[in-house]
Amino acid sequence: MVETLINLRRSISSYKTLFALLWIVVFTSLFIWQRSFLDGFLIFRRPIVSVRPLPLFRPVAYNITEFGGVGDGVTLNTVAFERAVFAISKLGKKGGGQLNVPAGKWLTAPFNLTSHFTLFLDQDAVILGVDDEKLWPLMPPLPSYGYGREHPGPRYGSLIHGQNLRDVVITGNNGTIDGQGQRWWKRYRQKLLNNTRGPLVQIMYSSDIVISNITLRNPPFWTLHPYDCKNVTIRNMTILAPLFEAPNTDGIDPDSCEDMVIEDSYISVGDDAIAIKSGWDQYGTAYGRPSKNILIRNLIVRSMVSAGISIGSEMSGGVSNVTVENVLIWNSRRAVRIKTAAGRGAYIRDIKYRNITFENVRVGIIIKTDYNEHPDDGFDRKAFPVIRDISYISIHGEGVRVPVRIHGSSDIPVRNVTFRDMSVGITYKKKHIFQCAYVSGKVIGSIFPKPCENLDLYDEQGTLVKKSVSENASDIDYDI
Repeated sequence: MVETLINLRRSISSYKTLFALLWIVVFTSLFIWQRSFLDGFLIFRRPIVSVRPLPLFRPVAYNITEFGGVGDGVTLNTVAFERAVFAISKLGKKGGGQLNVPAGKWLTAPFNLTSHFTLFLDQDAVILGVDDEKLWPLMPPLPSYGYGREHPGPRYGSLIHGQNLRDVVITGNNGTIDGQGQRWWKRYRQKLLNNTRGPLVQIMYSSDIVISNITLRNPPFWTLHPYDCKNVTIRNMTILAPLFEAPNTDGIDPDSCEDMVIEDSYISVGDDAIAIKSGWDQYGTAYGRPSKNILIRNLIVRSMVSAGISIGSEMSGGVSNVTVENVLIWNSRRAVRIKTAAGRGAYIRDIKYRNITFENVRVGIIIKTDYNEHPDDGFDRKAFPVIRDISYISIHGEGVRVPVRIHGSSDIPVRNVTFRDMSVGITYKKKHIFQCAYVSGKVIGSIFPKPCENLDLYDEQGTLVKKSVSENASDIDYDI
């Protein structure tokens, strides 16, 4: 009996020991699980440094570093860019390739693009143009400009250049292309350059071009120059240059281009924010490529030296079917301008301005027909451009000195101009703030300020109220 009780106690003791061991195991497991569980939550409370994958727009993508690129702002990366473009040029039949430029400062001399190519600039990536003009190649002058824009003979190429291309994209996460134009501007003013300066980005004789989501700044000359191109889209851009002492730093210059959209961008530069062109005098006439079918919309622009949106003055191939809408021009010398001269020939027609706002500009609407800059003395002095079918609808603003100055002439009259829904607050209370000369057209409904006597007056229903008998009257005052 005693022996039985002893064995029973031993069995119970063994069970207690086993039970205790089991509890230890369970507790330890719970402790480890709890630490892991809490660590999992703590991960979300720590800053995480992650590498964001860049979007892939082509079947094959390279990084500029794979070709020896160094983004320290000092190393010259021209060869790296050339090697990368050459590698991608072999991929055209496979859908092309993408060149990624990561954060860093990538100094380079000019280089050329290729077809079926995407240049992608990541956030904080800056392509810097070397400011030594000896490293910029010389190119023949543009055929529609004669033998030189600033100087006779060859011109400097652009920092990023392309010719005879198809399917090219320049985009990014708001990376930057910086031309470091300060030295160019200084040497130009000092008359130390012997050749015409080059643009920052120039694409020639090409089609299916998209440029978006990047910043362009400090060009030596014009910033973005599509020349004789078709099907071009420019959107979500920031284009910057100093407002003063940055000569000829136009923002975007569509030149003999067709089927083009420029939208959703901010431009503040030292010359025209946008200037539509198509060749200069007899050379543009001979080249014979118009700019047409261009839509410009949803922009904020600024130019203290020139104009927000210009057409001309180099327009000898013709300009037609242009729509400018939803644009704010602020703190500028001029807002929307058409400029030409005897010798240009060709035409400017079918131009529509809609929903345009002026804020603190000297002159709002300008048509100037005596912009007498010529490539040489060989131009035809009787080649008079035709200007007609221009409409200004929903034009509003404040702080404008002269809302309208349309300066036609007996040789270059301005025909069929339409104003409707216009109200512009003025800063100058004298007369002659709606200036006209050799203009015909109409005003529909009431507008402010009071229109010039050259225009017919219609009511809102389109019924003629008063027919003008003074189309050739002149009331231009450049002293205001």
